[in-house]
Amino acid sequence: MKFTGKLIGALIGWIVFRNPVAVVLGVLFGHLWDVGAIGSQAAAPPRDFIGPLFGLAGAIAKSDGRVSEPEIAATENLIARLGLSAAQRSEAIARFKDGKQDGFRLDGAITELRDWCRGRRDRAYILLDLLLEIVFAEGQLATEKLAIVRRLCATLGVHEQELAALAAMRGYGFGHTGGGYRQSQPPPGSAPSGKDPYAVLGITRAAGEREIKTAYRRLMSQHHPDKLGDVPEALKRRAEERAIEINAAYEKIRAERGIR
Repeated sequence: MKFTGKLIGALIGWIVFRNPVAVVLGVLFGHLWDVGAIGSQAAAPPRDFIGPLFGLAGAIAKSDGRVSEPEIAATENLIARLGLSAAQRSEAIARFKDGKQDGFRLDGAITELRDWCRGRRDRAYILLDLLLEIVFAEGQLATEKLAIVRRLCATLGVHEQELAALAAMRGYGFGHTGGGYRQSQPPPGSAPSGKDPYAVLGITRAAGEREIKTAYRRLMSQHHPDKLGDVPEALKRRAEERAIEINAAYEKIRAERGIR
């Protein structure tokens, strides 16, 4: 039986008030503390990400005026990849439809995703990576879609450079002149190579050897699938794919520069 709270309550009642009634009240409050009725709360379990994720996906798809066939196909592909149960699939579809409505609470969905992440950057990257399937479903990223993604990034504490690195893993680079993302192009004079390895690591071609190695190690740590914990296997598999892409980008830069 716990008695620490009762003892402290009694002592406070006597030392502060010098009154037997205060001692009794102190013991009473101490008892409530001991049994957990006041003063403490169990940590809330991580909230499910399926509902808010697909609600936000619907809002992103509709943000530029209409939901296109490629965006619907990307959403269906995402549902399939996540291996959702029948109940989760129904929830995902319902929340996607909600997200398309004018009165959708965008900030509410973003807050739910923040609560699911619980300050973990690896989970934040997972969510952004999943949403980028919808974002880039039509190719060029619309300004309205980028605005929603940036709001989510701000809440999750993800910087623009990190978002650019995630986009680069999908073959998109940040367009500094237009402020958006576009299909990555290889540097002049080089053979077409798909993803820019420097963009994947979130650095520029002017980066030194030390900066390259630091970026690589940081990304490998942040995208390590074993650190995700209790999440669907599909999310861990995507984390593994990203780790492979990061490693491939680093090896390509090493070979290009002769880094040991």
